[in-house]
Parts: sequence; structure tokens; C-alpha cells
Amino acid sequence: MRIVQLTTDAREHYRQYDKPVPYFGTAPEALLQGFSHLPEVEVHVVSCTQQRMVTPEKIAPNIFFHSLLVPKMGWMRTGYSGCIRAVRRKLREIQPAIVHGQGTERDCAISAVFSGFPNVLTIHGNIRLISKLNQDKPFSFNWLAARLESFTIPRSQGVVCITRYTQRAVLDLAKRTWVLPNAVEAAFFDVRPNPQTDKPPRILCVGVICQRKNQNAFIRALDTLALKQKFEVLFLGSASAAGAYEDEFRSLVQARPWCRHLGVAGRDELRKYFAEATLVALPSLEDNCPMVVLESMAAGVPVVAAHVGGVPDLVEDGITGIFCDPLNPASIASGVEKILTNPSAAEEMALRAKEKAWERFHPKAVAQGHLKIYQEVLSNVS
Repeated sequence: MRIVQLTTDAREHYRQYDKPVPYFGTAPEALLQGFSHLPEVEVHVVSCTQQRMVTPEKIAPNIFFHSLLVPKMGWMRTGYSGCIRAVRRKLREIQPAIVHGQGTERDCAISAVFSGFPNVLTIHGNIRLISKLNQDKPFSFNWLAARLESFTIPRSQGVVCITRYTQRAVLDLAKRTWVLPNAVEAAFFDVRPNPQTDKPPRILCVGVICQRKNQNAFIRALDTLALKQKFEVLFLGSASAAGAYEDEFRSLVQARPWCRHLGVAGRDELRKYFAEATLVALPSLEDNCPMVVLESMAAGVPVVAAHVGGVPDLVEDGITGIFCDPLNPASIASGVEKILTNPSAAEEMALRAKEKAWERFHPKAVAQGHLKIYQEVLSNVS
């Protein structure tokens, strides 16, 4: 089967045009890793860019890469019309059986639905829900992306929903839905615990510093616990240089010797932090299928996660992780304390989580799940 994956080359997203090798979001990257182990498929990755870059012909023996140059005027301001045209031209050359648009935030979804070929979409972040939560101003990027999501969903053959949370959000728009979680890069399954016995227990909180991720409330929730229990909290993620929430975060971290903000960590660095972590915390107010939870489970690190969005699809409370109420400081502190004070129970929980992760999130398993979805779509196309 010949498959096209429309996904964003991260070199375009971060304006890293000098990098010689394309790379993608963590979930699409892991899915491609899974496809590389399925010799029965031929995958073509197609990405639009605003500047010419070095473009390898292949990124795996059965995975081809195509970088399409699209002038700036062909992007969001014109409804991605330039991307749509460039993708259609390339697809006429490739002649795929099916096109998969990864994400509804940018050009991938709209290029998929106007491709002229059978297509499906994956929603990684529920942009309509996020925009509503953030109360985005009219004509801001997220506001426009939310409307793009509403436009593309009903025009596709179906939506791959990475949690039931997404499925519920699109049922009124989508022709067909499937629930299939994101894949996790295989290297996370190889992480082995390496606790730093000469240091206090380490709590990781991974994510962009923003109100939705709720780091400030998380810090305050641990103040009382910090008076009776030694630990350190490491925050990994970018923080805007200007913004009331980010400024408050920096003040909270600076005032607490047990808090540190280390900025963005690469994939290799993140695995090292996981190996040394006592637990990973996710105090978000809204999340769909947070990769940090999947990766923590794959790495065998206990998780304390907010009972929000799609997280209940990933974690079983008391079995593979612990839930907390992100709006209740006592609930957050209690979840963290359970892990810190009962290491044997936490270890058993982490082992069960790793077993579940092997079954549900390993790249090959998720790639095979996608292949079944594509076959179903094609069997229903007249």
C-alpha cells in the first residue's frame, strides 16, 4: 500500500532552515518509525516549507521524503492555498492509495481534504477546545486554526482520534472516527531507572509554560508538602519572554530552592531525565493525549496526572498512575506524596504502566493500527 503522510517538517516550524535532516513532531516521528518496520507499505512524507532546504530522498528504506517550496503568501493568510496546490501536484506524481493529514493546526489537514485522494486526519490538539479555553481573540492564529479544524473535519473520510476525548469533540462533525493513541519512540522503552541516590527525589514537569499546563498552581500546591518532605521539581519546557503567567512562574521558581526551570530538553536529554526521575507530574487544565504521559509509561516512570481531557484513556488510577484534580491543591499534593512515600508501590505501578505501553503505544503496534484504518477507508471508497 502506498501512503502519504502530510506532516510539518519541524525545520520549517522552528525556522531551522540550515539543518540537513528533516524531523517531525514526536507522535508523527514515532509513527514513521513504526511504518519503517512494515515492509508491505511504501510511505511518502510530504511537507511544505517557505525556504529551500537540504532534502534527502529517503528517511528509511520504505519511507520517501518530499519538501515542497511554497511562497509566504500561500500560507495561512490565503487559507493555505499555495500549500494545497503544491501538495496536489506532488500527489498526482506519487499516486497514493490514501493521504493522512497529521494535525489540524496548520496546512496538513486542509491539503489532505483537497488532495483529490481518499484521506483521513489525525487531531493532535483539539484546537477548537484550546481556543475556547484560552479565549483567543478573533483572527489570532489559534482562533483561525479552530475554524480551519471545523472546516476540514467533515470533509475528510474520517478522523483518527488519539483519545475518546477527541472522539467526543468531533462526533458531530466527522463522517467516521477511530480511537488509536499516539505512538512513542522505541528508545523510550529502553530507558532504565538510574536514580541519583545522593540527591532528593526528583519530580519532572514537562510542557510549555502556560496557563493551560497549570505549572503555577502546581508549585503552590506543593508548598506545604515541601515543609515536611525533601524533593526537587524540574520544569522542562519553553517559556515566553514576556507574559503575566510566565513572569509569575519565574517569580515562583526563584522563590523556592526546590524548583528549577531548565528550558527545552531534546529527546535524548528527556530520556536521561526520565531515568533519574522519581515521578512525572502533569497538572494540566486541558490535554488530549500528552506525549509526556505516554513516554513516562514507556520509560517506567510513575505518573501523577490531572484527571482531564483524554488522560483517563491513558492512565488507570491506582494501577498505572495516580490521578489528581488540577484545581484542588490538596489533591495534587496528595498524589505526589503517595509516590514519594511508597516507592515499592510506585515501582509496581510503573512496571504495569510499561507493560500497557508496550501493548498500546509501541511504534509497530500503532503503525499496524493505522494500516487497518486505511484498509477500512479504502474498502468503503467507491
